[in-house]
Amino acid sequence: MSTFNAIGTSGTGVTVYRKWLDAVSDNIANMDNTSRTSEKAFQARYVIAQQAADGNGAQVGGMALGSAEGVLVHDPTNPLADNQGYVRKPDIDLGGQMAQLMMAQRGYQANLAVVDRAKDSYHAAINLGKG
Repeated sequence: MSTFNAIGTSGTGVTVYRKWLDAVSDNIANMDNTSRTSEKAFQARYVIAQQAADGNGAQVGGMALGSAEGVLVHDPTNPLADNQGYVRKPDIDLGGQMAQLMMAQRGYQANLAVVDRAKDSYHAAINLGKG
């Protein structure tokens, strides 16, 4: 890979990791949603990454959804509770989502660092040509 391809390739990584961060943010924001037991729970979102079509970098291949079953929680004071006092909540683990958040954040930062280093290399090459 040449220095000139580095920005494009890292840019694809930035896009994938940003989508991953968005998915994790959605999961955390909706982890306390409640629904009736007769309805589906919020389904966690998971990014499916794959190699880019041109072979340089990565792209989002799709989104996988978590279980719509969720978990039944006994909360008789909730207005959505059924006759037995149960509501449905998403089956999302905050600890797991925080780990996903840290991994996505590190990947995002690493790809931005590559873009920054490539930019510095371009400037150095231009300055060599001037002298």
